[in-house]
Amino acid sequence: MTNLSVNVNKVATIRNARGGNCPDVQHFALECERFGADGITVHPRPDERHIRRSDVYELKSVLHTEFNIEGFPSRSFLDMVCEVRPAQVTLVPDAPDQLTSNHGWDVKGNSEFLSEVCDRLKDSGIRPSIFVDADEEQIRSAARTGTDRVELYTEPYAALYPKDREKAIAPFISAARVARSLGLGVNAGHDLSLENLQYFVRNIPFVEEVSIGHQLICDALYLGLQKTIEAYRQCLLPE
Repeated sequence: MTNLSVNVNKVATIRNARGGNCPDVQHFALECERFGADGITVHPRPDERHIRRSDVYELKSVLHTEFNIEGFPSRSFLDMVCEVRPAQVTLVPDAPDQLTSNHGWDVKGNSEFLSEVCDRLKDSGIRPSIFVDADEEQIRSAARTGTDRVELYTEPYAALYPKDREKAIAPFISAARVARSLGLGVNAGHDLSLENLQYFVRNIPFVEEVSIGHQLICDALYLGLQKTIEAYRQCLLPE
């Protein structure tokens, strides 16, 4: 069964809008675990507009499930994650002021840099994952960096899904098969939802983890957190 990692960035966004500690990101993450999440994801950005560096340290001290930290591998980011030592670090090519991740790495053009980063993460006992488009050439380049996993950027799938689900999923099936043939684990994330998630994992059943934040938090406003996590986990059940 595919694991569900809940990205709690949006909870931190709400907290930061008013100052103080309401909602409490740490408590929210623990509730996600209690209701069945298999992991917690954060994406601390340099301006700390949502998750702060202090959140990263505090979450690591209390979480019981897998901790996944996403981010651009700047020197300060790598220093932090190598100190915190989460289970997984997902490398994303975000500019410092980028609103959200909206493309995968040009792995081929950054292969030396990403290889060095993967080596450093592995030396710290951290599993590296590289955020990539559903592009077979980029995935083959990723395999040569020494990464353990790739995370498929799924916004193109989500955008096309309402119009043509078979066309939407096709490049992701091909990309995931290539990754698996090269010995890479496959994660996925971005704009996956209760509407499109089940179709995705039914067609790519060996996806190891999906990371979902914005849509899950939106659903929780209507359904409540427990019912939302239960609904997402139901989508991940094998046929």
